[in-house]
Parts: sequence; C-alpha cells; structure tokens
Amino acid sequence: MDSKLEQFKLKYQQGQALLDRGQYRSSVKILEEAKSLINLSSKLGGDIQLSLVTAYQGVDRLDDAIALCEDLTRHPNLEIRQQSQRILYILKAPQLKRPEAWMTKIPTTKSDDSQTPRYVQAKPATKPIKKTSLDLEDITQMDTKDNGFIGLALGLFIIIIGGLIWLS
Repeated sequence: MDSKLEQFKLKYQQGQALLDRGQYRSSVKILEEAKSLINLSSKLGGDIQLSLVTAYQGVDRLDDAIALCEDLTRHPNLEIRQQSQRILYILKAPQLKRPEAWMTKIPTTKSDDSQTPRYVQAKPATKPIKKTSLDLEDITQMDTKDNGFIGLALGLFIIIIGGLIWLS
C-alpha cells in the first residue's frame, strides 16, 4: 500500500510540473495515471482531479473538464467542493467572440495546410507619446513679495484659541 502512495505522489508531482510548464497532453496522461492510484474521495483525490480539470481545459476537452468539475461539487471534502464550484462557474461562463482584428495569425511550422490557423491576442496599437518640453517660467519675472496673509491668519488663529481658553 505504501508503494502505491509513493507512485501516486511521484505521478502527481510529474503531472503538476508538466501542467505548470503548459505541456497539457502529457500532463493529462500522467494525472490520469495518478488518479487511478488514489482514493478519489480523499483530499488528495480531490486535488488530483482539480488539476486534471485544468489539464483538460488545456487540451480543449472542456466537456470532460465540466463533467469532472460537476462530480467534484459532490466531493466529501468541503474545500474541494467549494473550489470545484468556483471553477465550474468559470467553465460554464459564456465565451466572448473576439474580432479577428484583435488577433495575430501565427503560422505553423508543419507543411500540412489543412490545419486551421492559430490565433493569439494582439496587443492594442498605441500611439507614441510625444514628449513636450516644459515651458518653465522665469522666476525673476514673478512677484514674490509676501502679502502678509499667513501672518494675519496665524494671528487670528492665536486670538481665537486664546479667547476659547480664556472663556473656559
């Protein structure tokens, strides 16, 4: 039984590493193998299945991801149920159609022309910022004479505070 747990941990770590690197097909294979080595009702069983949901998304198996996530909403572990409900909400959200003008076509390296072109979202075109020179005013041309307002305000403040203290 101990070797089965060790195999699970090894496969789970491998699957997570592949998932983190974006190698979704390999990750699905390894995570499915790990899933068969653990009790699916346990916390670890729920964790592996949540990772598998993400991997399914990466290989465009959205139906499988939704089905597994729906199963996980009835998992015995509360944390797994809550996470799966949040993920399921995202998975079932309507997909917005992006105009092709927002996408950039990336040619494939394969010679097979029957494949559909792949698109990635393009960065919005931005206009270069024009640097304007700062027109600084000549301080020698300015009237910098003190008009006495600060002194007057300070004097009134002291008189009011003094009067309040004297009256109390």
